[in-house]
Amino acid sequence: MSGFLQLLRKKKELIPLIGFMAFAATGATSASLYFLFTKTDVILNKTSNPEPWERLDPSKPQKLITINQQWKPVKELELVKSMTK
Repeated sequence: MSGFLQLLRKKKELIPLIGFMAFAATGATSASLYFLFTKTDVILNKTSNPEPWERLDPSKPQKLITINQQWKPVKELELVKSMTK
C-alpha cells in the first residue's frame, strides 16, 4: 500500500486515471447489485426453484431469443403491401 502511495506521489498524472477507474468500478458494481436484487429475470438460487418459468406472469410480455429464425411472408401483410403501392 505504501508503494502505491509513493508511486502516486511520483506520478501525479495517474491520480485522475485511478479516480475514473474507481468511479467506473463502483458504477458497474452498483448496477450489477441493482439488477440482481430488483429484476425478476435474474435467479441466484436454482436449487429451490428449478423451473423459474412457472412463476412468470402471462399478462407481462417476455423477451424471447430465437436463433436462426426463418421468416415466412404473411398473406394479409403482402395483400396490404400490394394495395398501398
